Amino acid sequence: MKKVAFYTLGCKLNYSETSTISRMFEDKGYLKVAFEENPDIFIINTCSVTENADKKCKKIVQEAKKISPNSYVTIIGCYAQLKPQEIAEIKGVDAVLGAAEKFRLIELLDGFAKEQETKVLASEIQEAVTFNNAYSINDRTRTFLKVQDGCNYGCAFCTIPLARGKSRSDSTENILAAAREIAATDVKEVVLTGVNIGDFGIQEGKRKEKFIDLVKAIDEIEGIERLRISSIEPNLLTNEIIEFASTSKRFVPHFHIPLQSGSNEILRKMGRRYLRELYEDRVSKIKTLMPHCCIGVDVIVGFPGETEELFLETYNFLNDLDISYLHVFTYSERANTRATEMDHVVPMKVRNERSKMLRILSEKKRRKFYEENLDKTFTVLFEDDVEDGKMHGFTENYIRVSAKYDPLLINELKTVTLKSINEKGTVEVTEPEVVYEKH
Repeated sequence: MKKVAFYTLGCKLNYSETSTISRMFEDKGYLKVAFEENPDIFIINTCSVTENADKKCKKIVQEAKKISPNSYVTIIGCYAQLKPQEIAEIKGVDAVLGAAEKFRLIELLDGFAKEQETKVLASEIQEAVTFNNAYSINDRTRTFLKVQDGCNYGCAFCTIPLARGKSRSDSTENILAAAREIAATDVKEVVLTGVNIGDFGIQEGKRKEKFIDLVKAIDEIEGIERLRISSIEPNLLTNEIIEFASTSKRFVPHFHIPLQSGSNEILRKMGRRYLRELYEDRVSKIKTLMPHCCIGVDVIVGFPGETEELFLETYNFLNDLDISYLHVFTYSERANTRATEMDHVVPMKVRNERSKMLRILSEKKRRKFYEENLDKTFTVLFEDDVEDGKMHGFTENYIRVSAKYDPLLINELKTVTLKSINEKGTVEVTEPEVVYEKH
């Protein structure tokens, strides 16, 4: 029985796909083991959102070969689609599979026998037209359920359409079937994930369904306590979605909404499909209906043409906005994107300084959000995340809490009162006398 280990770089979507591919191996009689357990085969699922992600891939390959020098190393994922030949030259890589091939790797690599040359199986991205159903299971407390793949937007900085192809989705019927399978496994929380999740509904190149209809249908699935939307474009986050989430049985009060810039001039240069006024309107709508809702924001600093004045527009816009945290990305040039041809490149030193400013702002926003929710009661899903005798989990509105370790609480929902913020920035809780009925 050959041993296989998996390593995932990047987004929740990658985690859902790695988990599904790992189950395919187990179904074929392979033994799934941890990365350090001397596997015969390594499958490394890559990301290529930033230059740093490419470097990480090379490092993981080096570590794999240290652990198991004679192992068969396969690279899949976004980096594999974008730069298959570059990866093929990394010492120790045996095979590189693109977006259209990765779900067929057991069949295509036939026994994982080492050859003289690195095997490169990466079609042009136009070939990636099939939607491959995926969800993670047994890897984490929450499950990532893939509902959409690819993107038709073509933002000036982004390689994802080149790495994953055009927008496509599973049918609502198939996704509900997967959700029922997940519900039967005692998972408490499901995160709906995709590349451009709000664009859900395109099948075989035609729009057949809408995201709001999927949201309403999956909200009816018995056995799942919580549903969370991973990340959704502001122009696709409709009033109808916000209104439904505010009264839903299972969708939690948490949205992650990419902004990328608070300057309309930069948003236009980026090719985004909204202006800051729409973004402000979305935040206002959410907070009106769900004052305790957590709102996360993606922002890119140092995009070509971002002057000090335009950066401060972004900073001040975010500072004034009622949001909860930021994911800050330092702009990095990606081959074959329009942004690489733009003038007025921002020096890397300036990009890093701006990133630091926004990360400090993020910490202030998070602390303020946490403080606003102290002395209130929420439900926490406790995770198998123990440090210094403390266990951790997240409230429905994505506040990270810390409580005394109790093995019986892992993967359990427990009602708690938020009491104080500790020195590590997590919230200490006091359990109320009446505890929820165990499911």
